[in-house]
Amino acid sequence: NLFFFIRDLGTSCSHLCVLWMACCGLSDLDGISFCSSLKELYVAHNNISELSQVTWLDHLEVLDLEGNNIEDINQIQYLSLCSKLNHLTLEGNLICLKPNAESAKEPGYNYRVEVKKFVPHLKYLDKIPASQ
Repeated sequence: NLFFFIRDLGTSCSHLCVLWMACCGLSDLDGISFCSSLKELYVAHNNISELSQVTWLDHLEVLDLEGNNIEDINQIQYLSLCSKLNHLTLEGNLICLKPNAESAKEPGYNYRVEVKKFVPHLKYLDKIPASQ
């Protein structure tokens, strides 16, 4: 189904533990706070560029953001507040190539290092141990 907003699901998702909304045409995560029990969120291949709403997910352990429109590495700072987050997938986003949309490709830029700075408790990044 095409859902353009998570809030379209309504407020009855407070006990939901896993939400899979890949390829749904999502443009943002507005309304995700109603899913306060989420442990796993799969929103790959959408149009998400802003991550501030994830800060409400205290129980989040797995977050799949593959193939979205995350263009600014500073968006990852919001994930630092998800203290249980240990699996994160970001491949296919612009931040994997450069820190933001305005910057030129930097030869020494390593998004894995930058993500680890923001989320030091992360165990896996793109299905590879975050320590590598």
